[in-house]
Amino acid sequence: MVTTERTQTGLRLERNLLKVLKGLAEYLDMSLGDLVEGITLHAFEGRAPFSPETLGKIEQLKVVYGMTLTIADAHRLVDR
Repeated sequence: MVTTERTQTGLRLERNLLKVLKGLAEYLDMSLGDLVEGITLHAFEGRAPFSPETLGKIEQLKVVYGMTLTIADAHRLVDR
């Protein structure tokens, strides 16, 4: 186990993306913060954060919450 110091932060995320992340965190029985930390640490090392089973669940959640964004949309989002 590694001891860390966490800081509360306010992130702005696309609404449906946040819904999918919250749903996934619930499915994995972890906090949203723990999920985001895990995704980020995997990305920093160039590794995929999810198993094929979890990717399937993500696809289901994307349909449920109407998330249509893809990697092609990254860095191109504009607020209303």
